[in-house]
Amino acid sequence: QVQLEEAGGGLVQAGGSLRLSCISHRSRFRFDVMGWYRQAPGKERELVAESGSGGAIENYADSVKGRFTITRDAVKNSAYLQMNTLRPEDTAVYYCSARGRTLRGSYNYWGQGTQVAVSS
Repeated sequence: QVQLEEAGGGLVQAGGSLRLSCISHRSRFRFDVMGWYRQAPGKERELVAESGSGGAIENYADSVKGRFTITRDAVKNSAYLQMNTLRPEDTAVYYCSARGRTLRGSYNYWGQGTQVAVSS
């Protein structure tokens, strides 16, 4: 069973930076798309950023464009989210995801989440 393990969350002041990491365990193939989502209290989970294999395709939520950067490590089958100029509204639980298709069908994996809190 594939597992995604997030790390790097924490408490930071507004204007600060954090770097989230997502390491995959027991994955036997390169994920088509890896991304980061977040869910704030009382809100739905939303896409923050995602990247296709090789970084050819990247999508960002408008609210994080220019502040967050997603990168991938093809060898480790992992993903990272560099978050700069953090704002209180970035406070949420951040989840790593990996999705795509193989000959056996589609897959969509999620991590357990890491808490990010930004104080004003």
